[in-house]
Amino acid sequence: MAAVHPLPTQLLSQYARQSLNGINPAGPSGMPSSPVATRKRKRAHQYTVSYSEVQEVDSNGRLREVIVIDDTPPPPPTISPSTTHNGAYSASYQPPMYAAPIRTRARAAAEAQALSASSSSTTTAPAPKKRKRDHNEEVRAPASKKPAATSSQSQAVVTAKSWESRSGAATDDTSKGPVSCDDKEGHYIIVPDDMIHRRYRTVRLLGQGTFGKVVEAIDTENNTRVAIKIIRAIPKYRDASKIEVRVLQKLRERDPTNRNNCIHLLSWFDHRNHICLVSELLGMCVYDFIKENDFAPFPRHHIQKFARQLLGSVAFLHDLRLIHTDLKPENILLVHNDYRTVHVPVPNSKRNATKPKRILECTDIRLIDFGSATFEQEYHSSVVSTRHYRAPEIILGLGWSFPCDAYSLGCILVEFYTGLALYQTHDNLEHLAMMEMVMGKMPERFARAGARSKPEFFKDGKLDWPKPKATRQSKKDVRATRSLSEVIPPSDNINRQFADLVRKLLAFDPAQRITVREALQHPYFSLNIPPEI
Repeated sequence: MAAVHPLPTQLLSQYARQSLNGINPAGPSGMPSSPVATRKRKRAHQYTVSYSEVQEVDSNGRLREVIVIDDTPPPPPTISPSTTHNGAYSASYQPPMYAAPIRTRARAAAEAQALSASSSSTTTAPAPKKRKRDHNEEVRAPASKKPAATSSQSQAVVTAKSWESRSGAATDDTSKGPVSCDDKEGHYIIVPDDMIHRRYRTVRLLGQGTFGKVVEAIDTENNTRVAIKIIRAIPKYRDASKIEVRVLQKLRERDPTNRNNCIHLLSWFDHRNHICLVSELLGMCVYDFIKENDFAPFPRHHIQKFARQLLGSVAFLHDLRLIHTDLKPENILLVHNDYRTVHVPVPNSKRNATKPKRILECTDIRLIDFGSATFEQEYHSSVVSTRHYRAPEIILGLGWSFPCDAYSLGCILVEFYTGLALYQTHDNLEHLAMMEMVMGKMPERFARAGARSKPEFFKDGKLDWPKPKATRQSKKDVRATRSLSEVIPPSDNINRQFADLVRKLLAFDPAQRITVREALQHPYFSLNIPPEI
């Protein structure tokens, strides 16, 4: 992996540009037409969670060990469709039932270690496909509704008799000595009714990711339900979690009433060598709601409410000189899961068929997962962001700063409008080619900078696509990528203003990209968008 390239000074100086108050709405209002559905891709395969460790040289010449998760993988088969993918905080998980519950933590630990060893030696591989895919990345298309069961399903929640860990580790027989509460990979073994820190009684597992697990628990001091993120008992993850704690403490200190809709850290502590972060218990993540809703788009008035909250949250971070770096629907939680069901027409149906669609009762959201957040003046890893929301300057190794968050928000808003990710690819050059299909050719100045950093991607000052080795399927996928005006048709003033905002967020050159603070002043937010469903 290449060394870090700082963002050029001229880009930073141009980032804080003039306000966009002078933009005029384009054209009269009209009745909207149905959004054009995004072409669905092949269903996603289930992959195991993985990460890589690399060494990078910082600006002072020191060698650093960096954990790189190229893209967040899909959840393990144990997670229900209504839980989050990445260890986020969700209240909707329903644990599986087992016919023969395990009675002690000692046996639970032994079985978890056996299962971990078994699953690591028999990793589920994706079915053969016509094109090669990166197995660490998720194809953002409707997942299979009936995922195949695996041996890891019995690892998520281990049922046991209630007990308290006040005096150390539990054992089958006290004469056998203490038994570890971890599996072989350093994850805390979740047991219902386990007492954590002599205060929190566990209820159920909510999610699991590379960095640890998230559980629902009851705070026995005030009888409220909370979410606890339990970090793996491995030094590099413990160190990373302490950075996240520092960020979360600063956010709460600067916004005690949570006007900016970021997750609030209630407390943190070290429990049996696991850093634990306690937060409010919220609903499911936005991506899971979209998935459970058969990847249907949100109503346009809901998109406007989401956009205003997200831009406000990220503007608050940027005012603190903090870059989130991993904005995506999985890291946006609904405060409440309540919804009503309506029936909408099926597109292109000759029999006037309808299908159910869920409409949220409440659009309040919270921004979560600050484990990758980076202060402007601190060390920047060369690769950040999940693939589908990664800005072009990151792909080209040009360095990154606040504008990369604005780009991710542009991708997210399009996904809210269509129900599917804007860029469904796992290859850097193909990704850039798709960006040009959506936004047009990249500006000459930006292309020259990219050619200096990644000459293998360019030829004669232009993107070198397709390469001779490009597969037929890859060429087909790029050709099928629609322009932004096709994705968001200018059917009325609402769509025109929304598309204009998205276009400014998705600008190739970070120096020309709109800032999140400027975006909040865009005419789109002055529109009164009536409920359409």
